[in-house]
Amino acid sequence: MRAVIQERYGSPDDLVVREVAEPEVGDAEVLVRVRAASLHPDVWHVVTGRPAILRLMGAGLLRPRNPIPGTDMAGVVERVGTAVTTFRPGDAVFGETIASQQWTNGGAFAEYVAVRAEWLAPKPEEVSFEQAASVPSSGFIAWLNLRDVGRLQPGRKVLVNGAGGGVGSLAVQIVKSHGAHVTAVDRAGKLEMLRSLGADEVVDCEREDFTLRGLRYDLVFDIPGTRPLSELRRALEPDGRYVPIGHEGFGASGRRLFGLIPHFLRLMLLSRFVRPLQSSGVPPPGRKETLAGLRDLLAAGRITPVIDSAYPLDAVREAFRRMIGGESRGKVVLTG
Repeated sequence: MRAVIQERYGSPDDLVVREVAEPEVGDAEVLVRVRAASLHPDVWHVVTGRPAILRLMGAGLLRPRNPIPGTDMAGVVERVGTAVTTFRPGDAVFGETIASQQWTNGGAFAEYVAVRAEWLAPKPEEVSFEQAASVPSSGFIAWLNLRDVGRLQPGRKVLVNGAGGGVGSLAVQIVKSHGAHVTAVDRAGKLEMLRSLGADEVVDCEREDFTLRGLRYDLVFDIPGTRPLSELRRALEPDGRYVPIGHEGFGASGRRLFGLIPHFLRLMLLSRFVRPLQSSGVPPPGRKETLAGLRDLLAAGRITPVIDSAYPLDAVREAFRRMIGGESRGKVVLTG
C-alpha cells in the first residue's frame, strides 16, 4: 500500500509517500480502506517532534515509533479480525487509530490502517468521508470541555475564542445546539463562515480585544489558551468559567522543550483557589462514549463539520502548509 512516511522529527516538508507493507490485522481489529484522514495540531507536534517532551510520552525518543502519521480517519471496512462482531466488510466507519493521548503517530495517512473495532463508529450516511474524518480528535476536545451543559442552556452567554478551526467550529455548533448565545472570535476571513454555523455574534480578533468590550460571559472557551487570567476575567461573569484548550500556534510560542505544559500546570494549581478555573464536577466522558455522541450529533444534523480543503496523499506537504498558515476555515484533510 501507499503511505506517508516520517523517517525523523523535523519539517513536514521531509514527509514522503512510499510503498510499504499492508498492516497485519489482530483478532480485535478491523482493516479499514482509508477514504479520508484529517490533519490536526497534534499530528504537527509529532511530525516536528516539538515540544521535545512529547518524545518521552510515547512518540519515540530519537525517531517516531510508528513511521506513518495521522490518527483521525474515515473509510470502508476491508476485513475483520476473528473476535470482531460489530462490523463486517463493506461497512463505512470513522474514528481514531489510537486511544491514548494524541502525541504519537497512528498510521492513518495511508491507503489502509488496522484499528481496534471499539475505537470506531458507523459513519452516518448523510456525512461525507471527509467530514467524518475531521471529527474525532477535534470533537473529543470540544465534547470533553463543554460537558457542563448547564452553562450552555438558553439565556447563557458563551464566547469561543479561535472559533474558525476544527475544534472551534464544532464548539460553536455544540454550544448553539443547546440554545446558548454564542460569540465567535477569529480572523476576519473566517467570520462569515462562523455566522453560517450559527454564531449570534462575531468578533475580528485582529481589530478588537474581546476582553475589553465591556461584555461578560458565563463561559469562555479559549482555544489558544495563552493569555493571562487577569485579562480574561474582565470577560467573565462573577461565577463564569474559563476553559483553556492550549493551541500552541504551530511553534509560535517558541517553547521547544516543554511547550505549554508548564503554563497548564500553573493553571491546574491555581484552580484550587481561582473560581473560573474550577472543574464543573461533571465526570469526563470516555472516547467510546464521546464518539457515539458525536455520531448522533452528525446523524441529526446538529453539527456539520467544515472542510477547508482536501489533498491527495502525494500533496501531504501542501496540506500541512495550508493548516499551518492559519487561514484555513475548518479542517484540512487527505483523501485516498
